[in-house]
Amino acid sequence: MNKKSILFTGGGTAGHVIVNLAVIPIFQREGWEINYIGSKDGIERKLIEELDGVTYHPISTGKLRRYLSKENVKDPFKVLKGTMQAWRIIGKSKPSIIFSKGGFVSVPVVLAAKVRRVPAVIHESDFTPGLANKIAIPFVKKVLATFPETMEYLPEQKAEYVGAVVRDELFQGSKEKGLAFCGFTNKKPVLLIMGGSGGSKKINDSVRASLDKLLDEFQIIHVCGIGKTEPEFNRPGYVQFEYVNAELKDLFAATDFVLSRAGSNAIFEFLSLKIPMILVPLSKGSSRGDQIINAKSFAEKRYARVMEEETLTEETLVQELLQLKEHELIIKTNMDSYQSAKAKDRVIEIIKINSK
Repeated sequence: MNKKSILFTGGGTAGHVIVNLAVIPIFQREGWEINYIGSKDGIERKLIEELDGVTYHPISTGKLRRYLSKENVKDPFKVLKGTMQAWRIIGKSKPSIIFSKGGFVSVPVVLAAKVRRVPAVIHESDFTPGLANKIAIPFVKKVLATFPETMEYLPEQKAEYVGAVVRDELFQGSKEKGLAFCGFTNKKPVLLIMGGSGGSKKINDSVRASLDKLLDEFQIIHVCGIGKTEPEFNRPGYVQFEYVNAELKDLFAATDFVLSRAGSNAIFEFLSLKIPMILVPLSKGSSRGDQIINAKSFAEKRYARVMEEETLTEETLVQELLQLKEHELIIKTNMDSYQSAKAKDRVIEIIKINSK
């Protein structure tokens, strides 16, 4: 009997990889051959190449811009080259199914899969579909949604609401290990600050400007982004990391409050772990506005407090974090009403049903 094969794709940001990281171990345990197509230099390469038993294939990628740029002239050729590369990889690896998490790297893969007549399933994490997934939807068999409201934006015959897929290991962290890793104690609550996989200069600068006041109330774990740590700010109760992977579950276990961007995967992880959060979504000028909609949805359900990036200052940051601390019990009570469906089990079931 031939070994079943699955090919994953998705990248550009950690959010386009996290669900794949949650699903891949299941297929590994069941003996599937696993391949992954990503970009040459994206964060997905670092995350996936750390996994045993997964073959990573880098391809040429363009970028789906919504603004004028001379690079827009080159990008169609990059996408065409990537599609040909993906066509060859699919032909060689012969997957039974392709699972895509979106991001611009996924477009050539889904197009090549259609030509190769390999079924594909895509997963949309945000409230409204991203541009890559909008392009991909006509070429796939199923599109899965994280927010129930997203179903309004998807073709009824292909769409299914499955909920948020959260990595199992995040529930297995040790608070003691997390505190020890940071050199912290049990005497003050821990505030985790995350500005997305690329880091946020606005958040980083505001936190550092208000550090003295914040350290009166919190111990602070600051995940700054690659190349964005500033060692001169290090002091007892404040630690900086460019990026965290293996230790993340322990840091989450040690965390009492979060200040974060509003990427869907991250905020559903905080919700599942019942960590009260302040969300600072990417502004409309820096994105398509998906994080603003994600954050609004969480605020309406009273899972989070929201700050607009334009209003983020040293003073407003301290005020909002003190308010978050004051309303901790109310927010946690609201979070208790969230029932995490067995999203991952359903995603795996759908993948298997649609594999050839």
